[in-house]
Amino acid sequence: QVRLVESGGGLVQPGGSLRLSCAASGTIFSITVMGWYRQAPGKQRELVATITGGGRTNYADSVKGRFTISRDNAQNTGYLQMNSLKTEDTAVYHCNAVIFPRPDMGSLELWGQGTLVTVSQ
Repeated sequence: QVRLVESGGGLVQPGGSLRLSCAASGTIFSITVMGWYRQAPGKQRELVATITGGGRTNYADSVKGRFTISRDNAQNTGYLQMNSLKTEDTAVYHCNAVIFPRPDMGSLELWGQGTLVTVSQ
């Protein structure tokens, strides 16, 4: 069974930094796109950033210049480095990935359970 597990959330003051990790485990042949989404209280889930297997990145306008998405293909792990955090970045952050468990199988789109990021004084 393939699964995603996030870590690295917590409480940080405005202007601070956090680094989120997303580890994929199980039978994995390849991972195409990995991404981070977030859902703030009372709001819909929104895209934060995505990264392809080749390293092409895409960011929401609200996080450009502050957040950096990266991945370690050998470790099947994705990261989100968050700098200059603002109170409006408070949300549950979810990892998302499109995974091929085997070369003869179709892809699976998986979500992690989420990790809470709270930006507050």
